Amino acid sequence: MAGIRLPPEDSDISQAARQVAAIDLISDDDRSIAADSWSIKSDYGSTLDDEQRQADAAEALSSAAYRAASDYSSDKEEPDAEAVSSMLGFQSYWDAAYADELANFREHGHAGEVWFGPDVMENMATWTKNVCLEISQRNFPNHVDSTNCLPAGQPEKDLSGWSILDVGTGNGLLLQELSKQGFSDLTGTDYSEAAVDLARNLAQRDGFPNIKFLVDDILDTKLDRKFQLVTDKGTLDAIGLHPDGPIKRIMYWDSISGLVASGGLVVITSCNNTKDELIQEVEAYNQRRNDGSREAGGNQDAAGRDAVFEYVDHIRTYPTFMFGGSVGSRVATVAFLRK
Repeated sequence: MAGIRLPPEDSDISQAARQVAAIDLISDDDRSIAADSWSIKSDYGSTLDDEQRQADAAEALSSAAYRAASDYSSDKEEPDAEAVSSMLGFQSYWDAAYADELANFREHGHAGEVWFGPDVMENMATWTKNVCLEISQRNFPNHVDSTNCLPAGQPEKDLSGWSILDVGTGNGLLLQELSKQGFSDLTGTDYSEAAVDLARNLAQRDGFPNIKFLVDDILDTKLDRKFQLVTDKGTLDAIGLHPDGPIKRIMYWDSISGLVASGGLVVITSCNNTKDELIQEVEAYNQRRNDGSREAGGNQDAAGRDAVFEYVDHIRTYPTFMFGGSVGSRVATVAFLRK
């Protein structure tokens, strides 16, 4: 899911970069590439049989190219021409990938892939802790550093009051990292049973028995509680890579809005969207909700600013690079406050 990070004004370059990174679901040559991608890159390779991976990939590609109408489908007969889709947008891909990683764990003890790398994960966890402490003190941060800036006299145990949900948790390593930062009420969900099984095994092995893992689809969640912090490291990226990505992303924000407690936070880490693109997406969601409220006769203030989510801050310490005269980052982490 790696992508080139560019400011939104360079839309042509950004779009081209994403198209290079995505897997085309049509051509025969790319069917072979897609089948090869079923082996998640790691130090230990894949235990899936090549013939089986080819068959599974072909099945997923076939369902993508000739999918039947579903509750998630848009009204268009064809996907948006600008939409970039990939096998990473299908649950069948992740079921196979995590079955592979689970087998490797059982055989070799490997934890599996750390999406975006361990440095990004550790950076994100430390920065998120500091944002939560700022919010706890009711100091709306103008900028939060990712270094350990724990306020003087502020005990780490204050973090234990934060309930955390990690959506699309995968192997659950982000929750382990957040536990190291002092959080204790930790829950991870994933729609892949193999991912949840792997996460539970890793947490038990690594000494984090307090972390709870549940099978749950963020687009059709069955959770009936609200959390003070919801984290997402790559899940929105994967959702956006489905052929019905634009519709599913709206469903995603609808679901997230019901899972975050008022005054809580959503922290999104993405390699397919810039900080500005994520903010624009949230603003569009707020506007959509406001429009729906007006149509239903709901109350708004005079300015019509009943935002569901409000931008708080973003990580500024990720490495940057120059491309086409613009400065970009390969990863963006942005925090939003639930109003």
